[in-house]
Amino acid sequence: MNAAVAAVAAIAGLCTGVIAMLAFRLSERERTRPSGAPQPAEATLPPGVDTVLSVLRSSAVVLDESDGVVKASSAAYALGLVRGGRLAVEPMLKMARDTRRDGEIRETEIDLPRRGRGLGRADVLAVSARSAPLGSRLVLLLVEDLTESRRIEAVRRDFVANVSHELKTPAGALSLLSEAVLGAADDPEAVTRFAGRMQNEATRLTNLIQELIDLSRVQDNDMLAGAELVRVDELIAEALDRCRQQAGSKHITIASGGIDDLSVWGNRAQLAAALGNLVENAVNYSPHHTRVAIAGTRVPAPGGDLVEIAVTDQGVGIPETDRERVFERFYRVDPARSRATGGTGLGLAIVKHVAASHGGEVQVWSAEGQGSTFTLRLPEPGSARERHLAARRKRDRLGGTLHEPAEFPDSADADAEAGPEPHHPTRTNDPAREVLP
Repeated sequence: MNAAVAAVAAIAGLCTGVIAMLAFRLSERERTRPSGAPQPAEATLPPGVDTVLSVLRSSAVVLDESDGVVKASSAAYALGLVRGGRLAVEPMLKMARDTRRDGEIRETEIDLPRRGRGLGRADVLAVSARSAPLGSRLVLLLVEDLTESRRIEAVRRDFVANVSHELKTPAGALSLLSEAVLGAADDPEAVTRFAGRMQNEATRLTNLIQELIDLSRVQDNDMLAGAELVRVDELIAEALDRCRQQAGSKHITIASGGIDDLSVWGNRAQLAAALGNLVENAVNYSPHHTRVAIAGTRVPAPGGDLVEIAVTDQGVGIPETDRERVFERFYRVDPARSRATGGTGLGLAIVKHVAASHGGEVQVWSAEGQGSTFTLRLPEPGSARERHLAARRKRDRLGGTLHEPAEFPDSADADAEAGPEPHHPTRTNDPAREVLP
């Protein structure tokens, strides 16, 4: 019995000694391992890939074999595709895993909820995503934002339909009147009457074509490239010269005030066209022997002072149901009155785009039977120029250069700190720019 106990104790001691010896050897090996000993390699981009991806217009995201983001372009972070070092869009992540599994290139279109949605922005972000293997361990995702192209296509279809209708009306009238002139060749009075109507329709057609040209110009992608400091009193003088004859024929008095020391920074021709449209509308929609007032003022605002130019008339006013639509292209509150005054329905649309392109907005107050006030609100020159330069710097920064996740904070936290977008209940225009074909 004692011999068996002694044998067991001996075996246990032997095992303990062996284990202790192995532990000591392993400890010594770890302690004496050179500091430069190779560690498991981290996923890195193949040489030259970073440079190639940086010149692409698409947003780029590179994933490793554990679905971690190796690098991504700044645009990918701005779109909310990458958060916390991970790809935040599940359909794209699934597509990347499938590509890693079989090496096949895949492509799909996805509608994503837009982060930080503000006034005039769509609820969804339409993107096209393509996944492809990048070496043996990495997967490349290229994402293209289709939101603007889809919106432009919708605007183009709507524009073509509206323009076709607007051009068809005066062209058809000219055709009918020319036939009437031919049929009344022996009646000088009828010929004179028809010729006068033909002249009116030709003028209407000319005005429509000119305003279409003006609208396409104000929708230039970088209309502030040649911006300058413009005095407000000079803009108002140009607007008054434009409608002085019409105002005189209706005995309408035009008065201005508070504009002596005001200036704005922008495109002189476009600002003059916008203000001219507001004054011309005020004259056209005002009864005889009334008054049109133009007032300028500087008002404080959180992002910098604003220059406000208000045009007030004593006209018929705008019904409440129509105030939200007066800035739409070809929209007319009273089509019959617009035909009588030669209106095309594009004047206020031009004003809206000029204001938006200059970082401002246009607002309207109106009461039926009392008149209307249209207020053009533009940033004061210093902040306007700085905003434009900052926007260009931001556009250049959001290029294709790839960044590691550590360079960007978690965008979800940033959104939470920013809070919801402020609400502007009185704003009637959509500051999102629209592009014509």
